[in-house]
Amino acid sequence: MPFDGIVVKNAVNELSDALTGGRVDKIYQPEQDEIIINLRSKGQNLKLLLSANASYPRIHLTDITKENPTNPPVFCMLLRKHLSGGRITEIEFHDFERVITIHIETINELGDLTLKKLVVEIMGKHSNIILVNSDNKIIDSIKHVDSDVSRVREVMPARPYSLPPSQDKTSPLALNVELLFSKAKEQGDPRISKFLLNNIKGFSPLLCDEICYRAGIDSRMPISSLSVDIVQNLKQALNEIISKIEHSEFTPCIIWNGDDRQKPVDFHSFEIKQYNTSDFYPSISKVLDLFYTTRDTSERLTQKKADLVKLLNNCIDRCNKKISIHMDTLREVAERENYKLYGELITANIYCIPKNAGKVSLLNYYSENSEYVDIPLDETLLPQENAQRYFKKYAKAKTAYTHTTQQLEEARGELLYLESVLHSLENIKSLKDIDDIRQELADQGYLPAKKKKPEKKNSKAFTPHIYKSTDGLYIYVGKNNVQNDMLTLKFSSSNDIWLHTKNIPGSHVIIKKDKGDIPDSTLLQAAQLAAYHSKAKNSSHVEVDYTHVRNVKKPNGAKPGMVIYDNYKTIIVTPDENIINKLIMEK
Repeated sequence: MPFDGIVVKNAVNELSDALTGGRVDKIYQPEQDEIIINLRSKGQNLKLLLSANASYPRIHLTDITKENPTNPPVFCMLLRKHLSGGRITEIEFHDFERVITIHIETINELGDLTLKKLVVEIMGKHSNIILVNSDNKIIDSIKHVDSDVSRVREVMPARPYSLPPSQDKTSPLALNVELLFSKAKEQGDPRISKFLLNNIKGFSPLLCDEICYRAGIDSRMPISSLSVDIVQNLKQALNEIISKIEHSEFTPCIIWNGDDRQKPVDFHSFEIKQYNTSDFYPSISKVLDLFYTTRDTSERLTQKKADLVKLLNNCIDRCNKKISIHMDTLREVAERENYKLYGELITANIYCIPKNAGKVSLLNYYSENSEYVDIPLDETLLPQENAQRYFKKYAKAKTAYTHTTQQLEEARGELLYLESVLHSLENIKSLKDIDDIRQELADQGYLPAKKKKPEKKNSKAFTPHIYKSTDGLYIYVGKNNVQNDMLTLKFSSSNDIWLHTKNIPGSHVIIKKDKGDIPDSTLLQAAQLAAYHSKAKNSSHVEVDYTHVRNVKKPNGAKPGMVIYDNYKTIIVTPDENIINKLIMEK
């Protein structure tokens, strides 16, 4: 992901045009390493995102809205104190280094006009956001770097701020292309792309490969292997790129994974001709917002639900072990009725059984075929004692069977519940939904109970997926087990239609019934949604049961999302994402 010096120049040009003269309105810190500043500039309300995330550091205008923590972090409060109401006077670009400085005029506590600088360093795991005073002293930073971390450059309050050490490279605008290639022999005849990367400031591997592609050469070839004509082509391609940089002729683009517009692969400020799956945008901020929002959200979701996935998998493994143990126990007591039979036959024939016998063959008077049964005996016991021994074994086995059968059903129910939670977690697309599942697991005792935060007045506790069928009927799909219960047991009416995949974890689906019967097309689409939002999403010929809501009941003590139903019919569908995408999603 080449947020290189060229992209930085493109971003600074754009931000300077949009934000210079603008005023800082509100400041938020939705993530540990991310700041969002609301600004009023040139008659518009804009949001500037600054991120020091190790994987996705960046700065750009954004349209996204994130949930903010109840208590603002310390760095956020500090920025509010120093920058609120301030006016942006300049956005500075540092000669193709990945450092951007925002100069802000603000009024201090004494009413004096002061200058503050907000420095954004985009350097991978060393990325940072630093607030600097007018005398170049650091007020604070979103990440502290003390002498134990770096002896070269501390980033701590009250320390003087200095730019990161400059690399021994030449700025593209000061580059002499002819002189550049004369250095190749001094550097050990490196690969072409690596040579360009090591000598030109602000270039990324992607851009170096692109220059080689435009010159019609393999970027992995050593420079010494190039002919005079090929070298000339390379110089021409490099000069074209430098000319575009000099005149700020940027064409921001996103490179996609083939035809999949859900998976951005890369981006840049220039057209990347080596790929033919690029989309162009008028603004680098649009490119960065789309690219990083998709990537960043996906990674944060994965990180935030990783511990829950591990917990659920461990619980599922435990349930499977319990079920295996219970099944073994049931196999062990499968002969329990024989113990009762042995005891009764011994008692009925006690007068004719000799003492100290090790085995006896008695007529089974329960059998219609007058069969004889061989019964092992303990030679040290009397016949009546042998009978009592078998009755005790029968009672013990019967008790074990009763308790084990109950425990087996509970374990299977728990397994079904855990698999349904895991399915919901795998399909989650927002951080709020992860918190809902975390709370559900805490309520069920799988996680330590935490004190519930008071809900905001305008918060929407119940936000299922809402679709609209081609017949105009609304179809609701629960996102998790708690929502499934609310959807089925509280939100829906008795005449609404309830759908769920047969014996497969998935979401509850409700068709809100209007006047008249529900069309078959709507029923089919709802069944598609039920199959799509289930563990059988990638299967074919999925059975989906449907019935009126009045036929759905929740047993006492059942876990969230667990219901029983009767008077149902079954429809078989194959989940088709194209059909799902044609439905109108309201939420």
